[in-house]
Amino acid sequence: MRALVQTVSQASVTVDDEVVGKIEDGLLVLLGVTHDDTAATASELARKTYDLRILDDEKSASDIGAPLLVVSQFTLYGDGRKGRRPTWSAAAPAPVAEPLVTAFVEALRARGATVETGRFQAHMLVSSVNVGPRTLLLEL
Repeated sequence: MRALVQTVSQASVTVDDEVVGKIEDGLLVLLGVTHDDTAATASELARKTYDLRILDDEKSASDIGAPLLVVSQFTLYGDGRKGRRPTWSAAAPAPVAEPLVTAFVEALRARGATVETGRFQAHMLVSSVNVGPRTLLLEL
Protein backbone atom coordinates (compact mmCIF):
# COMPACT_ATOMS: atom_id res chain seq x y z
CA MET A 1 0.00 0.00 0.00
CA ARG A 2 1.27 3.45 -0.90
CA ALA A 3 0.17 6.88 0.27
CA LEU A 4 1.34 10.09 -1.33
CA VAL A 5 0.79 12.65 1.43
CA GLN A 6 0.72 16.40 0.75
CA THR A 7 0.22 19.28 3.15
CA VAL A 8 -2.49 21.52 1.73
CA SER A 9 -4.20 24.79 2.58
CA GLN A 10 -7.20 23.48 0.66
CA ALA A 11 -8.13 20.43 -1.38
CA SER A 12 -11.29 19.11 -2.96
CA VAL A 13 -12.63 16.33 -5.16
CA THR A 14 -15.37 16.93 -7.72
CA VAL A 15 -17.36 14.19 -9.47
CA ASP A 16 -19.95 15.08 -12.14
CA ASP A 17 -19.89 18.78 -11.14
CA GLU A 18 -20.53 17.89 -7.46
CA VAL A 19 -17.94 18.47 -4.73
CA VAL A 20 -17.83 15.12 -2.91
CA GLY A 21 -14.96 15.90 -0.53
CA LYS A 22 -13.31 19.11 0.66
CA ILE A 23 -10.83 20.11 3.38
CA GLU A 24 -8.84 23.12 4.52
CA ASP A 25 -5.45 23.15 6.28
CA GLY A 26 -4.79 19.44 6.34
CA LEU A 27 -3.46 16.49 4.36
CA LEU A 28 -4.33 15.29 0.88
CA VAL A 29 -3.69 11.54 0.74
CA LEU A 30 -3.53 9.78 -2.62
CA LEU A 31 -3.83 6.08 -1.77
CA GLY A 32 -2.76 3.10 -3.89
CA VAL A 33 -3.39 -0.57 -3.14
CA THR A 34 -1.44 -3.56 -4.42
CA HIS A 35 -2.29 -7.27 -4.54
CA ASP A 36 -0.89 -8.45 -1.20
CA ASP A 37 -2.24 -5.61 0.97
CA THR A 38 -4.52 -6.49 3.88
CA ALA A 39 -6.76 -4.74 6.40
CA ALA A 40 -3.79 -4.81 8.79
CA THR A 41 -1.67 -3.01 6.18
CA ALA A 42 -4.42 -0.39 5.77
CA SER A 43 -4.65 0.12 9.53
CA GLU A 44 -0.89 0.49 9.97
CA LEU A 45 -0.57 2.92 7.07
CA ALA A 46 -3.50 4.95 8.45
CA ARG A 47 -1.72 5.18 11.81
CA LYS A 48 1.51 6.19 10.17
CA THR A 49 -0.20 8.81 7.99
CA TYR A 50 -2.17 10.37 10.85
CA ASP A 51 0.89 10.51 13.12
CA LEU A 52 3.28 11.75 10.40
CA ARG A 53 5.04 14.90 11.63
CA ILE A 54 4.89 16.76 8.33
CA LEU A 55 2.91 19.87 9.34
CA ASP A 56 4.29 23.17 10.67
CA ASP A 57 6.43 22.94 13.82
CA GLU A 58 6.83 19.17 13.26
CA LYS A 59 3.22 18.57 14.19
CA SER A 60 1.09 15.72 12.87
CA ALA A 61 -2.56 15.71 11.84
CA SER A 62 -3.29 13.82 15.05
CA ASP A 63 -1.53 16.52 17.12
CA ILE A 64 -3.65 19.38 15.82
CA GLY A 65 -6.79 17.68 14.51
CA ALA A 66 -6.03 18.50 10.88
CA PRO A 67 -8.49 16.95 8.40
CA LEU A 68 -7.54 14.50 5.67
CA LEU A 69 -8.87 14.10 2.15
CA VAL A 70 -8.30 10.51 0.96
CA VAL A 71 -8.46 9.79 -2.78
CA SER A 72 -7.98 6.30 -4.22
CA GLN A 73 -5.19 6.37 -6.80
CA PHE A 74 -4.37 3.09 -8.55
CA THR A 75 -1.82 4.91 -10.71
CA LEU A 76 0.57 5.03 -7.74
CA TYR A 77 1.36 1.45 -8.77
CA GLY A 78 1.93 2.33 -12.42
CA ASP A 79 5.19 1.21 -13.99
CA GLY A 80 6.54 3.29 -16.86
CA ARG A 81 10.03 1.80 -17.14
CA LYS A 82 9.40 0.15 -20.50
CA GLY A 83 8.22 2.02 -23.54
CA ARG A 84 5.78 4.92 -23.40
CA ARG A 85 2.71 3.12 -22.08
CA PRO A 86 2.68 2.41 -18.34
CA THR A 87 1.43 -0.88 -16.99
CA TRP A 88 -0.92 -1.05 -14.01
CA SER A 89 -0.36 -4.73 -13.20
CA ALA A 90 0.95 -3.99 -9.70
CA ALA A 91 -2.27 -2.20 -8.76
CA ALA A 92 -4.88 -4.34 -7.04
CA PRO A 93 -8.13 -4.84 -8.97
CA ALA A 94 -11.15 -2.87 -7.80
CA PRO A 95 -12.80 -5.73 -5.84
CA VAL A 96 -9.59 -6.04 -3.77
CA ALA A 97 -8.72 -2.36 -3.56
CA GLU A 98 -12.06 -0.78 -2.66
CA PRO A 99 -12.52 -2.56 0.70
CA LEU A 100 -8.92 -1.71 1.64
CA VAL A 101 -9.38 1.97 0.79
CA THR A 102 -12.49 1.86 3.00
CA ALA A 103 -10.51 0.11 5.76
CA PHE A 104 -7.84 2.84 5.58
CA VAL A 105 -10.49 5.57 5.94
CA GLU A 106 -12.23 3.72 8.78
CA ALA A 107 -8.91 3.24 10.59
CA LEU A 108 -8.27 6.99 10.39
CA ARG A 109 -11.75 7.76 11.73
CA ALA A 110 -11.29 5.23 14.54
CA ARG A 111 -8.25 7.27 15.61
CA GLY A 112 -10.42 10.40 15.74
CA ALA A 113 -9.53 11.88 12.35
CA THR A 114 -11.87 14.03 10.30
CA VAL A 115 -11.79 12.40 6.87
CA GLU A 116 -13.31 13.38 3.54
CA THR A 117 -13.02 11.11 0.51
CA GLY A 118 -13.25 10.94 -3.22
CA ARG A 119 -15.49 8.41 -4.94
CA PHE A 120 -13.98 5.03 -5.80
CA GLN A 121 -13.65 4.32 -9.57
CA ALA A 122 -15.20 7.66 -10.50
CA HIS A 123 -13.64 10.17 -12.86
CA MET A 124 -12.52 12.69 -10.23
CA LEU A 125 -11.23 16.22 -10.54
CA VAL A 126 -8.80 16.71 -7.66
CA SER A 127 -7.83 20.25 -6.79
CA SER A 128 -5.25 21.21 -4.18
CA VAL A 129 -3.05 24.02 -2.96
CA ASN A 130 0.12 22.45 -1.61
CA VAL A 131 1.75 24.14 1.39
CA GLY A 132 5.51 24.19 1.72
CA PRO A 133 5.44 22.33 -0.58
CA ARG A 134 5.68 19.19 1.49
CA THR A 135 5.00 15.87 -0.20
CA LEU A 136 6.00 12.45 1.11
CA LEU A 137 5.53 8.90 -0.18
CA LEU A 138 4.72 6.36 2.53
CA GLU A 139 4.82 2.70 1.67
CA LEU A 140 4.18 -0.53 3.56
